[in-house]
Amino acid sequence: MWGRRNKAEAETSEPSNALKDAVRAARIEVAERSGVVVELRDAELARLELLNEALDPLFTDIPDHIELFDRGVSRGDVPRLWIDVIAHVEMGRDKRQYRFVQDTRYGRAVLVESYEVPEIAHAVTRYVARRLVERERALGDDSTSETAMQVRLAQEARNRGWRRFRSFMLGVIVGIGALFALALFSPHP
Repeated sequence: MWGRRNKAEAETSEPSNALKDAVRAARIEVAERSGVVVELRDAELARLELLNEALDPLFTDIPDHIELFDRGVSRGDVPRLWIDVIAHVEMGRDKRQYRFVQDTRYGRAVLVESYEVPEIAHAVTRYVARRLVERERALGDDSTSETAMQVRLAQEARNRGWRRFRSFMLGVIVGIGALFALALFSPHP
């Protein structure tokens, strides 16, 4: 009554074969889906490797002393071709479209989306050129700011010299005044 079974019935009845078959079918589906996911990830990696090879001539032109770019393919949950610390190429939702993305302080900005490798390679080339120009300007600003700092330090050194001279003169005047006051107020023999 009310869904209770006696112990004899519970021991003799086994889970239905239908449930076992359904669980087995569900496990097979999950395994097949994970196989498809692995195949999609491998396809993404292959496309990113093709783009990486297309960018080889660009990165061989960059001088060795410039360590601004760190190119490489990361094989995480979302495979990415990193250009530098803040920019990378990843595959779009359909796994055929390239997305060139840059991280900014306001979030991620998509610079270019395309299905074609040459178009993405051209966008990466423009990005690298802009970064090199920014680097040159920053280094140029450093040299002008360095000379300005040297001028400022020279002025501070001169000002320190005058402050020392004024302090010395004030000490001499106070000392002479103290000796004169001592001579006035001391009894004469």
